[in-house]
Amino acid sequence: MAEPSCTESSIVIRRARRDDVGVIVAMLADDPLGSGRERLEHPLPPCYFKAFETLDRDPNIQLVVAEEESGAVIGWLQPCIVPGLSSQGASRGLIEDVRVASQHRGRGIGAQMVQWAVAEARTKGCKLVELLTHHTRVDAQRFYARLGFKASHVGMTVRF
Repeated sequence: MAEPSCTESSIVIRRARRDDVGVIVAMLADDPLGSGRERLEHPLPPCYFKAFETLDRDPNIQLVVAEEESGAVIGWLQPCIVPGLSSQGASRGLIEDVRVASQHRGRGIGAQMVQWAVAEARTKGCKLVELLTHHTRVDAQRFYARLGFKASHVGMTVRF
């Protein structure tokens, strides 16, 4: 995938680096759902770095961060390209784990990140972009609806 870039409203969207993993995990843990799933320990458990390395090598996945002019990472997301046979062999974009640091919410950063990911999917030939959000995240659902996403599927999960 091409190197991400976006410089709207004093943020830069760039590819995540290994030294961003701690900040990313902290954003994942900063809500009721994530706080039960993530392990915020110092040092961070090696499983996060192993996952980062795997994702970083995958040409269909990007981990990108939103960085302020100061260099602080204040948001992140994981856009993926999923090749498929349906829809006449169309690829689809999948956006996962959209997070903005709590003290920076309400400034349009999440919207910029999602719009950037949608534009990237379009340039890579995707015919649609999907995302998932937990049914309890009503504010997130309203946010995505404002960006043009429509409820379309019923998601189901098996957790091991």
